[in-house]
Amino acid sequence: MLSNRHFSGWLMAAPLTLVLAIFLVLPIIMIVVVSFWGATEWSIYPAFQFDNYEFLFGSEVTWRVFGNTIKYALITWVCTLLIGFTVAYFLAFHVRTLTWQIGLFLLCTIPFWTSNIIRMISWIPFLGREGLANSALLSWGVIDQPLEWLLFSDFSVILAFVHLYTLFMVVPIFNTMMRIDQSLIEAANDAGASGWQTLWHVIVPLTKPGIMIGTIFVVTLVMGDFITVRFMSGSQSANVGRLISNDIALLQYPSASATAVILLITVLMVIGILLRFVDIRKEL
Repeated sequence: MLSNRHFSGWLMAAPLTLVLAIFLVLPIIMIVVVSFWGATEWSIYPAFQFDNYEFLFGSEVTWRVFGNTIKYALITWVCTLLIGFTVAYFLAFHVRTLTWQIGLFLLCTIPFWTSNIIRMISWIPFLGREGLANSALLSWGVIDQPLEWLLFSDFSVILAFVHLYTLFMVVPIFNTMMRIDQSLIEAANDAGASGWQTLWHVIVPLTKPGIMIGTIFVVTLVMGDFITVRFMSGSQSANVGRLISNDIALLQYPSASATAVILLITVLMVIGILLRFVDIRKEL
């Protein structure tokens, strides 16, 4: 009987396992294999060599680009966490009716009804030298000349990242906060805890799973994004995704694969470190 149930469980999981193997595991294996191949200016040839990895680790550009990628991911994570936690907290604890909660939550999703590229490019006329931001600041007398760093800079890249990915932080945090037992907050208030003490000692610890899920979403998306960096930096800055894109454009697939493998390992290490702070499966 137990054996039949076990076999039935494996049989039910087989289709999903097959889909994951074909569309996830197999492509990753192919990328790893190609990363050891060789390439010339005109051709790619199968081999098993470490030339691509030696070139990557021996290049100062690689280290600078990876540092840039981690910088973008870290700053974006901090900004999205602060904004996402604040928005989720407001929706969960200050909006009293379910109708308003749903309505305001849907309002947060409206930007996602359009393309990421459109939302990103919409910042260019706003932040440009003669854009709305500079024009307003000049007319108010706040500045004497246009601010050059508003566009095509690290500031504009991070601003676009925060705009694009904050919702990925809001949703899991809001979902976790909605599951908090209100009696715990009432007990903290009855015990004389201040609002900040209740927030720090009750709400934040219980929201850890949502924060970790949101962090994984934001960090992985930022580290793999290259379109945003290309457009919002005016091609003056680069991250690992942009490095891979350039290699692919030059048909240097082995080099691109090696960079992708290093990026994948880096992201998995970041996720592994995050998961040490909280057991998401247990908490959820």
